[in-house]
Amino acid sequence: MKPLPFDKCSNNLDLQTGLNHQEALEVLQAVTSDGGGVSFTALELLQKEAELKSIVTFSSQLDAALGGGVPVGKTTEVCGVPGIGKTQLCLQLAVDVQIPECFGGVGGQALFIDTEGSFTVQRLVDLAAAAVRHCSLLVEDDEQRDAMTMFTVETILSNLFLVRCRDYVELLAEVHLLPDFLSQHPNIRLLVIDSVAFPFRLLFDELSQRTRLLNGLMTTRVQQGGQSQLVPALGDSWGHAATLRLLLQWAGSQRMATLFKSSCHMDTTVQYQITSDGFRDTDQSEQPQSKRPRIQTDQSASSQRDGS
Repeated sequence: MKPLPFDKCSNNLDLQTGLNHQEALEVLQAVTSDGGGVSFTALELLQKEAELKSIVTFSSQLDAALGGGVPVGKTTEVCGVPGIGKTQLCLQLAVDVQIPECFGGVGGQALFIDTEGSFTVQRLVDLAAAAVRHCSLLVEDDEQRDAMTMFTVETILSNLFLVRCRDYVELLAEVHLLPDFLSQHPNIRLLVIDSVAFPFRLLFDELSQRTRLLNGLMTTRVQQGGQSQLVPALGDSWGHAATLRLLLQWAGSQRMATLFKSSCHMDTTVQYQITSDGFRDTDQSEQPQSKRPRIQTDQSASSQRDGS
């Protein structure tokens, strides 16, 4: 039988990587299946990214810092202490990703993987109702009026798929099943995992094993002089995984969102609040939901709590 064109390449690859010949052959077949191993040109990538939209957060200050909202097609990591509003932001995005395109939205669906059991459907109903009210006030033409007939609380709930994972095995299994699920639901534009860290940090005491499986965890890093800083830290490998990172933290009784680790935007800190309508700017009239003021993140390590 005549050897495959890259049979000689596989010989070199198995020598360089330690793979056996068949494994090296399968790797070469996989990377060349899309046409010679070249996925697209830089111009095609620019055009593709220009077509992608962003999901608004309903905090105009945070949206401005993000260049219009949370980008679709990229990985965004949201970090912070418990109770700061990470799940609230995730729920808000799961609603806002469904805003019709004629209102400047994405018009997509969402998949929400809940590992903490913190998903509350009534809270989702509140956010959905607020989003519907908001868009109804913006109606200016027949296209938007027609779109509002399909943008209801019921349709928002029906376009959000929920998966409950109770341990890290279920989470890893769901991740492996994602390609098939997404191919069957091509209109999904947002995948939320709330949270990645939770099922891992409770079970693994050995850092190397946890790092290998997770590569991301929020910890309190103690610095010289007894000062501490809340940072997402579990090795350098995870630091390069996300496209951008949002750190939600307390500054006295105020909630602050800091954007960092972004190649497209400057590091920025904005203030926000959690209201009955959802994630909002602090200058809006509605009073925020009551929450016990938290300590600042630069106080002593003994007063910090981990979160992700």
